[in-house]
Amino acid sequence: DFKVEMAVPGMNKEDFKVELDNNTLTIHAEVSENTDEEYNEQKNYARKEFSYRSFRRSFYLPNTVENDKIEASYKNGILSLVIPKREEAKQKPVRTIQIN
Repeated sequence: DFKVEMAVPGMNKEDFKVELDNNTLTIHAEVSENTDEEYNEQKNYARKEFSYRSFRRSFYLPNTVENDKIEASYKNGILSLVIPKREEAKQKPVRTIQIN
């Protein structure tokens, strides 16, 4: 198997979008937050803060992976993907050939 792990604390699993287009695996996340607006009449100013975080990573996958069996999970700030290899791509043990 191929394993991909990304540290992305402070996000929820709903913030992620994982897509496979042909052999390109794309991981995308986007979060925007707005803080409360504060207005001070005595000093005549208003304050409002915005926060925006996003990232996008793409990986080319070889033809030796099983595209239909890719699994993703998110736990404790770590996004984990498991990308299984096809049976024919797995390394076979060393075989000794007898000489006649």
